[in-house]
Amino acid sequence: MTRADLLALTPDALAALTNRGLVKRATREVEATPPAVTVDGDGTVRGRYADGPETSLPAGGLERGSCTCGATGICRHVVGLVLAYQSNEPDTEAVPETRQWSPGRFTDEQLEARIGARQLAAARRTHRAGYAARVHRPSTADAAPRVELGSATVRFLVPDDLGFVHTDAVAGARDDVLALAVWAFRVADAKAPDDRDVQVDVGGPETAGVEGGDGSLDAAVRLADEVLLTGATHVGPGLAGTVAEVRQRLDRAGLRWPLLAVGDLEEQLAAYEQRGSTYSHERLAGIVAELHARHRAVANRGSSLRARVLGTQEAAETPMRRARLDGLGCRVRAVGDTDRQVEIYFAHADSATVLVLRRTFGDAVETLKTRRVGGATVAQLAAGNVVTESAIRSASRTVRLATSRVAKTTVTPSQGAWTSLPDALVVRDLRDLAAELDRLPPRVVRPRVEAELVRVVQVAEVRSVRYTPGAQRLDAVIADPAGNPATITATHTAAAPGALDAIAAALDGPVRAVAGTVGRTGGEIVVEPLGLAVGDDAVVVPDLAPAGGFRVDGTLAVGGDPLRHVVDAAVALLAEVPHRGLRMLPPTFPNRLRDAGEMLTRVGLHRAAAAVGALRAGLGPDPDAVAAGLWVDAYLRLLVTTELQ
Repeated sequence: MTRADLLALTPDALAALTNRGLVKRATREVEATPPAVTVDGDGTVRGRYADGPETSLPAGGLERGSCTCGATGICRHVVGLVLAYQSNEPDTEAVPETRQWSPGRFTDEQLEARIGARQLAAARRTHRAGYAARVHRPSTADAAPRVELGSATVRFLVPDDLGFVHTDAVAGARDDVLALAVWAFRVADAKAPDDRDVQVDVGGPETAGVEGGDGSLDAAVRLADEVLLTGATHVGPGLAGTVAEVRQRLDRAGLRWPLLAVGDLEEQLAAYEQRGSTYSHERLAGIVAELHARHRAVANRGSSLRARVLGTQEAAETPMRRARLDGLGCRVRAVGDTDRQVEIYFAHADSATVLVLRRTFGDAVETLKTRRVGGATVAQLAAGNVVTESAIRSASRTVRLATSRVAKTTVTPSQGAWTSLPDALVVRDLRDLAAELDRLPPRVVRPRVEAELVRVVQVAEVRSVRYTPGAQRLDAVIADPAGNPATITATHTAAAPGALDAIAAALDGPVRAVAGTVGRTGGEIVVEPLGLAVGDDAVVVPDLAPAGGFRVDGTLAVGGDPLRHVVDAAVALLAEVPHRGLRMLPPTFPNRLRDAGEMLTRVGLHRAAAAVGALRAGLGPDPDAVAAGLWVDAYLRLLVTTELQ
């Protein structure tokens, strides 16, 4: 009897199910002294090693294997048995690398037999609430179909076999994600059977209610309107009880993204009351507009993916199994007068996502990189390869490293081999990135995930480097291997005084890749760098660099983008409204709106100008929810315009 499941296991699949070090050790031992392999009538594969251990592997997955060596879990002898069995089969090379098949063919009975009735019941509860998923079918780059969920990524490593499924969640912690992934494939097979990459909304309430009828999202919108009408300067502490009640209702309803938005709203109001430096007119206005936008996107049977807009039933946190994380650099921000917030970015290859570790310290810039997190320094994590058994990821893709004597974390220096990461994280052709940005919905209704647009951009050439003294900004034009240009841009901040010098010095030498947040300005791709892979094996983290050193020659930039200037001015003007309150606007505000509308008309943005004009006309002596809606119309249109520039 031939074990097709074992023949389908590639070295990468074995490494995903165990770890790469174990596969390498098993490979060396099998090449030196392979075990004697036999196969029972029921398909159980057995191996006898020369030094004594005896291993058996029935159908159903590697964890069902046993070995007399006494090791806990999957040992190297079980992995070696798979490798030895493959080498003994003459038809191994005939097994196709890429086979088009769908995990949606698995039945619920098969799922229950694999994960148990309790986990299947938990999955059905999530299905009733509704959830979003991104389905990837097999390709030459990755033969394993996979599903990206908010709490985990699920990969089906062997066709038609539930025994060889990999998730980045700890075994037993979120086994229900296996069923969620299968159901996502079923929806994708019905909706878009020929698409390699498709986003789907799975399950959810059958009624047309915005959020299943409990009214929690409506309550969040009423809260946003109260802030918009009264203003942050006048709401006072009396709103705290309402905020707490809305958060509880959103939490019970499982609306993760509105819940996070209301949490941010609460933080902004508290920061204003305490005169904290984290308060921002623009940030407050963006949150108010976001709550309205998410409500509008799913109201009245809207065509938007409800679960992606609302984050329904996203797990707050999910412990990860043994994970390898590749440091992509970090961002340092000032928090108040003395504190510094560090955001360390990691590529998680198994899930093809970027995770963010965030910590706040009271250190000076010079000593910040020596602070320790999870047993390693900030500098080591930002420019290192991390292997950990203590990582816990959140629905918003933040990650924390728990302190544990059992679950260890090791860090080794990175050589910046970022271009070997999954294709979803690496930009080799900037035209593909531009197309990806074109397909994105507006930011205010996208999932509230961290590092959503952090990518590794492969660099073939640095064409120019320019420094603008007045703006304290460095701009460098780079090209990808296909010759398409992009601009690396960075602005000086006191929180990272050596960043510009470090970037300029790195660009002066051979640069292989830059990791950073990608976007578009004036129709051009821009990259805000977090880290750079330079030379043969070095990684530069600009925000952790000391001040001084390499200096950039100042070249004054002239001109500017008048369209951007006008839109930014209009956005800033409308952002004053949630700060002051629609009912508390000064008498001169309508005239300022008129001037903003005229400027928008001059640069050809007639619809934006009309929206601003409608707001001006609708203010009246006692603005109400109608006026609030007009503000939302205008502000959302301007926000979307800024994203399209």
